[in-house]
Amino acid sequence: MKKISEKAFTPIDQEEKNLMESIERDEWQLVKNIDNEKAKAVMAARNTLKKEKRINLRLTQKDYHQIQVKAIEEGIPYQTLISSLVHKYLNGSLALRL
Repeated sequence: MKKISEKAFTPIDQEEKNLMESIERDEWQLVKNIDNEKAKAVMAARNTLKKEKRINLRLTQKDYHQIQVKAIEEGIPYQTLISSLVHKYLNGSLALRL
């Protein structure tokens, strides 16, 4: 694989630098069925963005304020942060501490 000139492109952060180096080390492999993988990625993106149900949720004033502060720190709307937390919990990537 052709090596990318560092003058042509400077990585934004360490993650991007690691990705560029993995390409240079030829660690990437071709996907066997690109159309199938593309269709799965498109469906996942659509399902991620699709909002089907609205709920009302009662929070304590303290929790409401803290979720707003966290959302501001993350640079996202607080409703998006709450939705993300629920999604992560349901997919097992977020565990409750009791």
